[in-house]
Amino acid sequence: MKLLNHTLLYLSASLVFILSIWAVVFYFSMMEEVYDSIDDGLENYKMLIIKKASRDSLLLTKSRFDESNYAIRPIDREFALRATEQFKDTSMYMEYEEDYEIMRMLTTYFSTPQAQYYELKIITSMVEGDDLVADLLHALLWLYVAVIASAFIINNWVLRKIWRPFYQLQHELRGFKLGEDKTFNPPQTKVTEFEDMNNTVAELLKANIAVFQQQKQFIENASHELQTPLAIAINKLELLLEQTQGKEAQVQLLANAIQYLERMTRLNKSLLLLSKIENRQFSKEETVDFNERLRRQADDFEELLHYRNIQLDWIDNAKLQGRFNADLADVLITNLLKNAIVHNYDGGWITVTVGKDEFEIANTGRPQPLDTDKMFTRFYRSADQSSSTGLGLAVVKAIAQHYQAEVGYRYVDGLHRLYFRLPHLM
Repeated sequence: MKLLNHTLLYLSASLVFILSIWAVVFYFSMMEEVYDSIDDGLENYKMLIIKKASRDSLLLTKSRFDESNYAIRPIDREFALRATEQFKDTSMYMEYEEDYEIMRMLTTYFSTPQAQYYELKIITSMVEGDDLVADLLHALLWLYVAVIASAFIINNWVLRKIWRPFYQLQHELRGFKLGEDKTFNPPQTKVTEFEDMNNTVAELLKANIAVFQQQKQFIENASHELQTPLAIAINKLELLLEQTQGKEAQVQLLANAIQYLERMTRLNKSLLLLSKIENRQFSKEETVDFNERLRRQADDFEELLHYRNIQLDWIDNAKLQGRFNADLADVLITNLLKNAIVHNYDGGWITVTVGKDEFEIANTGRPQPLDTDKMFTRFYRSADQSSSTGLGLAVVKAIAQHYQAEVGYRYVDGLHRLYFRLPHLM
């Protein structure tokens, strides 16, 4: 969920809670004011009726409610002295409404100069609570809609404008890659917090770039320093081997030494390649045709396939293309094909299947599945492949992670199947 929508969600939930509390408080406060106003009106009406009754005795005979909304009845002195004035809600049948209506009634007592005591009841129309609640909820609903609509407009215009430096920084970071000749340009802003964030990010990137360059330089220097003496040592041993004729034991020792040095050379190259992949030094990309690349790399193994009598079959179900570094594509395919040959037996076969988003290389071999938890780790090799560096599939895994692709293994129908699936975004 985006930050602005996240803010709007919390704001909406908070407004529901706040408006609900406010509605309850407003309802009871308004009802209290309504009751105070009605009761004051009844008090004033009472004083007016008592004053009129003192001048017109006919009013004292009005015992039923009519359009004047009051009724008077005589009572004895004892009852009048015990009784107290009171306000209460009551319901009365209204003929013109043909229904019962909620009324506010004042019951009070007074006496005339002739020492006669009377009970006076005065009624007036009352605001119905149900109608008031319904009207209040209706008004609150529209108020909530108006507030949320306003918040949405503010959220998508004002806040988006305020947060623009943050999104620009995010875009800049997303396009930044170590090893590329691209400078980091943080957006200009007058907001102190955003400016501090830009400076902090710039300092972190500067430190990372420096470490990256040092690491890159060290790896290249170390690889070069190792590669040169290894090549010299192999060359001198080969010359010595040519001069050692007829001495089988010495020849065998020299051959073993050369073999180990060549393995060390391959190991050095593979480690350097892994380091370059993980440091994202293969930034140049182009549209790679994997169908064509697979066949081209397979041609390089033609003599080895013929020597071991391994049959190679092709199944092209679709055209497979993607944005890829060409050198890494060759390394990926070479390592997978070499793995299928090395772990095969003489007279076996290999089937390469290409689909719309993946290719699979299946091969015969040992009649049991491989250890999927270890086969893509560095320096893992089977017991019968002691001369291997154990880095071939680790390099494949690193390339897959570099492109957020998927590489996997399955053992189906007696065949070892390694597949490489391109991500959909490619």
